[in-house]
This record gives sequence, C-alpha cells and structure tokens, in this order.
Amino acid sequence: MNAPRILNNKLFLYLTEFFAGMSVMAVELGASRLLAPYFSSSQIVWTIIIGTIMIAMALGNIYGGRSADKNPDPGRLYSRILTAAVWIAAIPVVGKYIIIGISALLIFSVNSNFLIIAAFAACMVIFVFPLFLLGTVTPSLAKYSVGNLEESGKVVGTLGAFNTIGSIIGTFVPTFVTIPSVGTSVTFLIFAGILLVLAVLYFISAGKRGGARGDYGKGGSEGGDSGKGGGEEGDSGKGGGEEGDSETGKAAGGRGKIIVSSLLYLVCCVLGYSDHFAFWENNLAYEGESVYNYLQVKESNRSVILSTNVLFGVQSIYMKNPGLTGMYYDYAMAAPLMTGEREPGDCEVLILGMGTGTYAVQCRKYFGDMVVEGVEIDDRITALARDYFFLPENVSVTTYDGRAFLNAVDKKYDVIMVDAYQDITIPFQMSSVEFFTLVKEHLTENGVMVVNMNMRGSGEGNINQYLADTIASVFEEVVTVDVTGSTNRELFASNQPGMTVRLEENRKRLADGELYSMMERTASALRSYQPGDYILTDDKAPVELLGIQVIDEIIKDEAAYYKGIYEREGLKGLLEMF
Repeated sequence: MNAPRILNNKLFLYLTEFFAGMSVMAVELGASRLLAPYFSSSQIVWTIIIGTIMIAMALGNIYGGRSADKNPDPGRLYSRILTAAVWIAAIPVVGKYIIIGISALLIFSVNSNFLIIAAFAACMVIFVFPLFLLGTVTPSLAKYSVGNLEESGKVVGTLGAFNTIGSIIGTFVPTFVTIPSVGTSVTFLIFAGILLVLAVLYFISAGKRGGARGDYGKGGSEGGDSGKGGGEEGDSGKGGGEEGDSETGKAAGGRGKIIVSSLLYLVCCVLGYSDHFAFWENNLAYEGESVYNYLQVKESNRSVILSTNVLFGVQSIYMKNPGLTGMYYDYAMAAPLMTGEREPGDCEVLILGMGTGTYAVQCRKYFGDMVVEGVEIDDRITALARDYFFLPENVSVTTYDGRAFLNAVDKKYDVIMVDAYQDITIPFQMSSVEFFTLVKEHLTENGVMVVNMNMRGSGEGNINQYLADTIASVFEEVVTVDVTGSTNRELFASNQPGMTVRLEENRKRLADGELYSMMERTASALRSYQPGDYILTDDKAPVELLGIQVIDEIIKDEAAYYKGIYEREGLKGLLEMF
C-alpha cells in the first residue's frame, strides 16, 4: 500500500506531533478554567487535572504503540485525531452541564472530600477520552517515521522536540492570549479547529491517493486480459483491481469523516460560543474571565456581589442601603480605633486583597477621607470595583501580589488588612510566619493588622487555628471575634499590647450611633487568643488541604437540608422546591 503523498515528507508528521503537543497543553489549561468556577483553581484541583491527564496520556501511549504495530495505517491515527477534535469542540457545549450533573449526583452520595471527588469525576468524564486519543500520536508517528534503525534515534528525537515546542506554545498562548481575550470556550474551539484541519489535510491527500490507486488496479486487470497465456499477470491485474476498489472505498470513507466532523464542529462553534458558566442565573450584571479568575457580578435591590466561584463563595459585597453592611467589614472597622497612634480619620490604611473595595468605602464613609491604599492582583476586579461597586477614583489600587508589594515598599501603615483569597482559600504565601513578619515590619509602633478568616472550621488543627497560631508567634497581642450569621472570623494583631483598651477609649468618642453600637458589640465579643503550636511556614503551609476540610463541613451542612427533603418527599419534592 502506498502512503498518501502528504506523508512522503516527514515534515507533516512532525507538524502533527507539534500540534498534538500544543493541543494537549491547551486542553489542560482550558480544563483548569472550566473547572475553576465550580471547584476553584487551587493546587488540589490542578493536581487532579494533571493526574487524570497523565493517566489518559499513558494509556494512549500504550494503545497507540500496540495499534501501530498491529495495523500501521496512518488513517487510523488521523481518525483518532479527528474524533479528539470533535470531542474537544463539544466541551464548551456540554462541559458545564456535565459538571453540574456530576456535582448534583455526588452531593447526595458523598459525605467527605466532595470537591476532590467531584473534580476528579468531572475530569475523567470530560477530558480523559480526547487526551487518550491524543496520547496515541507519539508512538504511532514513531512507527510511521522511522525508516531504519540507523535513523531511529534522530527521528524519535525530532518528534520529541516538535512535541515539546508545541507544548510550550500551547502553555503560553491560552494563558496570555486566547483565554483573556476570547475566553475559555473559544480557546477550546480554536485548538479543536487546529486538530480538525490537520486531520482534514491528511484525508484529502489520502483521497487523492485512493483515486490513483484505483486506476492503477483497473489497468492491471486490462493487462491481464490482453496477455496470452499470462494467467499470473491476469490474477495480478485482478488483485490490483480489488486493491483499487479498497482504496476507493477508503477515500469515500475519508470524505465522509471530513463532512461529518466538520458539520459537528460547526454546530459546536454555534452552540459553544459562550462564557456563561452559571447558566441558571438570569440576573447577572457581568460574567467574564481574567488572567486569574472567573468573575461574576450579581446585582439586586439590596446589594452588588462579586463571586469568583459559581457554586459557592462570595468574594466581595456592596450593600446599597445606607449604613453598615451587616458583614465582616463592620467588625474590621474596629482596627482604626485600636491603633491609638492618632485619630481614626488620620490613620493610613493598606488593604492586601482589595477586591471591590468595600472595606475602603466603609472606612472613608465613617472615619472621613482617610488615606487608603489597596493591592489587588487582578486588574479586572479593580475595573469592576470602579464600575459596579462605587470605589472612588482617589483610592489608589496597585495591581500586584500582596506579599510582593510589601517586599517592594518601605512605607509603614497604621492599619493593614489582610483579605486576600484565591477563590475560596487563602494564598499559601500569605499565610506563613515569614509573611506575617513582613506585615509586622510595615506597621507603625501601635499599628494593627486585621485578618479576615472566611472559614471558622472546627476540631483540633483546623485552618483558623493554624492561621491564628502562626500570627500569635509573630505579634505581641492577638484577639478574635466571630462574625454573627456567617462563617467569618476577624483576627486583630498588634506589635504592642493594649488594643482592646484603645478600642474602648476611641469607641466612646464616636458620634455615629450605628457605628457606636457596632463597636460596642464587637468589643464585647472580642476574645484574647491563646496560641498553640500549629505553625505555617513558607516551607510547609498546607492551607488548601486545611481549607478543603472546612469546605467539606460547609457542604455537608448545606447538603443535609436537601437530603432531608429528598428523603421525605423524594425527587418530586426536591424539584418543586427549586
């Protein structure tokens, strides 16, 4: 059997390896963005993504090598690439529904590690099959490319180089170009389209080759008829005719694959062009993606909410009603009253994890035009803060990592608020002894650090105990207060003792009655923290595993309500409730 003309030059095989490697990495990065709105983008989720993809690739390598040895037909490989392209194109269309469906099923059957199990199951269902198919590329191409043992090392090395270069490009392009500019859904469609074009080029070439071989077989048959006494030649001609018919059939099959795959791809382009992850929401003011986050703004008559996670978690909130928010921001207002350095309105405040600036707005609203600076790593969040959350233009926000910002400046502040979160967990580099020591160095003599801990946790060695013990190992005085009606806890720490005394003295001079009452409740609920030995360091800070434990508790409590309805009233009762 003659190979298609396009394979006569090994460059096409190398390009196949290049684009396959590029697409694998693009799908991997796309997987993280597809899962992040539902399960976060933590190291745990990344571990699941990488692990499942490695499983798929390993199985694909095994199958691809055996398949190439058994039947060295390049058409089988490019059929698999065509299938992978269509599957990847379908991910934007059905992926989010699969994730929600898996989550809905597991929340009724899993009692612990819900996020881990649900993320793993979603990865297995959505991503393993197409990446298994792409995993067959390398061993198959090695079979088709190596002509003799003398050149095997050179050919395999070149294939590996093309794969690696493609993987590098497939890493950078989605992260810095396609996802920020056109979104995750279109990114999947772009790389699926590349694979589709690659396979289509092969089948077009194979189709042309198939027609030529059919003519040759027919000619062979005629030669057999005209040869006198040439029975063997006649048989050969007949065989050539059969081979020609076979090649013609393959060409027709290739055309059919091109047509069907192209139509399916076009359908996916029409239906999959969407960045609407929370498809059940009808009142979203904004939904989009940045380099770091999935972003969702929801507006009601009472509030404006920013969320970086579809299923749970509120990143920032702005209350439209005049007065206090009724949330943790109100408790954190005690920090300027604890400093004792100067009047609260004269304090200089730094907020690490500015978000939409609710705390900055609150401080300026009640203490006057105090100097407030913010640090926020995601500039898209800052833009949303200006557009939807009424953050004043004269409140400066630096687009930077909070810890890197402290390393870069020498200025000292009266109040530093630490409210940085990566989805639903605190960044590990902003949870360690080394980080809190850096914060301490940037506080004035009686300056106060306030840390918002969004998950209280329970039991020995929970995440808040780790954070509080770590902070207590750095600061002289640490007090905490639980936020009523939520899972938040506010922690206040100072270089010098006497925070609560200074709070009481400054509280009595407050003119605003609402703030006075709030500070009275806060002061009465403050508890001195007794430190333990749970310390986080830059070398060892398992905040994501600790956070997952608390999230499991929250999910379990929430699921118990719905499980009760299901047990009492069945599926009908559950659907009626929604």
